[in-house]
Amino acid sequence: MAAKSFDLVVIGAGPGGYVAAIRGAQLGMSVAIVEREHLGGICLNWGCIPTKAMLRSSEVFHLMHRAKEFGLKADNVGYDLDAVVKRSRKVAGQLSGGIGHLMKKNKVTVFMGEATISAKGQVSVKTDKGTEALSAKNIVLATGARARELPGLEADGDLVWTYKHALQPKRMPKKLLVIGSGAIGIEFASFYNTLGADTTVVEVMDRVLPVEDAEISAFAKKSFEKQGMKIMQKAMVKQLDRAKGKVTAHIEVGGKVEKQDFDTVISAVGIVGNVEGLGLEALGVKIDRTHVVTDEFCRTGVEGLYAIGDIAGAPWLAHKASHEGVMVADLIAGKHAHPVKPETIAGCTYCHPQVASVGYTEAKAKELGFDIKVGRFPFIGNGKAIALGEPEGMIKTIFDAKTGELLGAHMVGAEVTELIQGYVVGRQLETTEEDLMNTVFPHPTLSEMMHESVLDAYDRVIHM
Repeated sequence: MAAKSFDLVVIGAGPGGYVAAIRGAQLGMSVAIVEREHLGGICLNWGCIPTKAMLRSSEVFHLMHRAKEFGLKADNVGYDLDAVVKRSRKVAGQLSGGIGHLMKKNKVTVFMGEATISAKGQVSVKTDKGTEALSAKNIVLATGARARELPGLEADGDLVWTYKHALQPKRMPKKLLVIGSGAIGIEFASFYNTLGADTTVVEVMDRVLPVEDAEISAFAKKSFEKQGMKIMQKAMVKQLDRAKGKVTAHIEVGGKVEKQDFDTVISAVGIVGNVEGLGLEALGVKIDRTHVVTDEFCRTGVEGLYAIGDIAGAPWLAHKASHEGVMVADLIAGKHAHPVKPETIAGCTYCHPQVASVGYTEAKAKELGFDIKVGRFPFIGNGKAIALGEPEGMIKTIFDAKTGELLGAHMVGAEVTELIQGYVVGRQLETTEEDLMNTVFPHPTLSEMMHESVLDAYDRVIHM
């Protein structure tokens, strides 16, 4: 049977994949996309979106308990975990269905099945109805990643969970252990802790949220502990002993191993790229620790073959993958494409309080040899934050003392995942401290703290 020919075949329909397909179609290409599970990939179905829906429920629950502070009454506040999960799944389903509509609107041909690159420019798709043969000058790998599982700590869906189990819990944990304090681990810890689980977080590094600025990590840790979380840093779970309804964790900390019992464990120790079964080795694609090695334009070194998103390495973020999807489609079409720079990609963690950052941490900026100026501003000094009842938080900015370039911005507090984009745009436009200081920020808003943090770096802060 003759292969169906396309200008572009995208393997994987997560944020990077479907965006690459749509952009390719906008540029006049004939495009096919192959997906083995769900349109929208992990992000829409099992990651970014459903977790935010669940975290929103826990946020409202938290606020209801604070009703008296706002002059309101809310007695006998409770929750229905099944209903919380049902809402989360409904939100995910709605958006996943929307991707299907976008594919039809842009005339992208969708194949549901397992893809293998059988030869250069050739894709074989195993579907429920048989095998489809596709050919294309250009192929984009966007197969994403899955949860990493450590030997002896593997998930079983009952006592030990991955993020997928945590998104569809069969029960509410009473005593919860979260292994790993990156974004995924801390978000689930925040959700279940807010709903009443006795939560312990174990982190092998010397601080929680280890990719964040050290000052922000320390602030977040204090907030988590204030909420009742137990944080164990420079600690490692060596073994899990499973029994009926109980897990005994062997936790090594300070050179000693202590045993603690939990009814639920969530493992959030990183991800593994989905590189198996694609035929990459035969093509000569270089793979480093389960991730495809690419250049700044996401080229694999094999002509016409690109890799974007989680399969192509850090930062493992949906918005980075989407931007790479657009860039690669533009590159294929002969347009002027801008490479994605990791230090310009914002990171957001939707715990309580929220954490967001872009650019270099203070330590990294010093390591790179910059002479820096650092500004800080606390939420307690902002009228809108106090009116919202959210006075805990801070904004930190880092500038090159010689040029005024904004090197990094780091935030912890209410709605900082929305605020961070202001600094992202600033970095993209190569904004200096003078531009930011001369910008008029609206009042009363949380964004005024962004202004004050810049002013503080240059000894001009007003409200502190």
